[in-house]
Amino acid sequence: MITSEKKLINTHKKLKENISKLKLTTSVERINKLKKLKENILLNRADIKEALKKDFRKNESEVDLTEIFPVIQEINHTIKNLKKWMKDKYVKTPVTLLGSKSYIKYEAKGLVLIITPWNFPINLTFVSLVNAISAGNTVMIKPSEITDYTSKIIKKIVEKTFNQNEVYTILGGSDIAEKILKLKFNHILFIGSPTIGKIVMKAASNHLASVTLELGGKSPTVIDKEVDLKLAAKRIAWAKFINNGQVCIAPDYILINKKLKDKFLKLLIEYIKKLYSDNPKNSKNYCRVVNRKHFLRLNSLIEDAKTNKGKIHFGGRKDVDQLFIEPTILTNISSKSKIHIEEIFGPILPIYEYNFLDDAINFINNNNKPLALYIFSKNKKNINRIINETSSGGVCINHSTLHYSNYHLPFGGINNSGSGRCHGVHGFKEFSNAKSIFKQLVKISPTDLIIPPYTRFKEKIINLMIKYF
Repeated sequence: MITSEKKLINTHKKLKENISKLKLTTSVERINKLKKLKENILLNRADIKEALKKDFRKNESEVDLTEIFPVIQEINHTIKNLKKWMKDKYVKTPVTLLGSKSYIKYEAKGLVLIITPWNFPINLTFVSLVNAISAGNTVMIKPSEITDYTSKIIKKIVEKTFNQNEVYTILGGSDIAEKILKLKFNHILFIGSPTIGKIVMKAASNHLASVTLELGGKSPTVIDKEVDLKLAAKRIAWAKFINNGQVCIAPDYILINKKLKDKFLKLLIEYIKKLYSDNPKNSKNYCRVVNRKHFLRLNSLIEDAKTNKGKIHFGGRKDVDQLFIEPTILTNISSKSKIHIEEIFGPILPIYEYNFLDDAINFINNNNKPLALYIFSKNKKNINRIINETSSGGVCINHSTLHYSNYHLPFGGINNSGSGRCHGVHGFKEFSNAKSIFKQLVKISPTDLIIPPYTRFKEKIINLMIKYF
């Protein structure tokens, strides 16, 4: 059921009124909520699989691996470490402040809005929620209306786990989202496109709310001339076409040394067929484009590339009625093509070749900073060059997308690909205010010696401070 505007305003008020209570909850209370969330997710495991099958024919094992497992892993890690994360963190005291102590106290930011996308609705919604709950916030969730069946399951799980003045799920389309963004929140997390990210950031600025933006972008894969080419082809085939390429950190395009291009393409096609057979349309392992709108957008990218003399090296078969696009490899891409500029977010992989590593680095740096960058190489010097001379949210070396799966790593983008970080302690801190606390322990403070009226003696002390401290 789509939430009415009256219900929206009333819910926002209740969540806001409950901020002061939730921010004082102990680690035990927050852990109990996370345990209950885990229990309800697992109880609804079959329903989650069925919903995602209806939304875009997602394979059950893929649902377990990419939707449910990451959430359970994040909950388990948080339960194990939350007590430690919530403790006051004492910091060193400079000599000039002798007789005092200082520490950091992490407090909840308050009322948090979480807006999540359709591509991994369970994963991205509940991992974000775990981070927000661990920090003691009240939360309003707006899942995507595109994966309608799964959004209803999200709402069901949330209602079974939390009181309505703790966490509430709002269903509806862009009209509801616009109304939500007019309300005052202390923090907003948005996962989606840079275009909508700018709208969210502008809305947040009206109330000076802090934001976490997990956006997309064109994440490059660089294949060096010193490489295990079979391994690269195998891992790229998996990472690119899982979830039908509808992954914010999927390899968007390949930059490969010219001498290796032909051999790599043969291996890549071989591994695509191993994953999804010669006829992926009939493969139970191959997902679908989420809806007709996105199908037409992807089809437009392919046709535009062809118009600009691009070539379909492999794949290209489509069926609009089934929302099916075969794993497709494009070569001879023109800089005028839309696919050269726009994030693909689908099962299309452009191949670019380079002669020298400088060319690949310059190609990356001439575009917006990506959410992820992938390097396949055996040459440590070349690996370090690419890392040091480019900028991205994260990097994988000799693999693809797996940095997201390590909850010890902060995950997020930079500039056009996002801001802020999530996962584990980094997610806890993202939804917390790091309050700086200074406490004077003794009656006399060194600063008492340098307050007005200023004398020659006090000037000498100040000069000594500048010189030695």
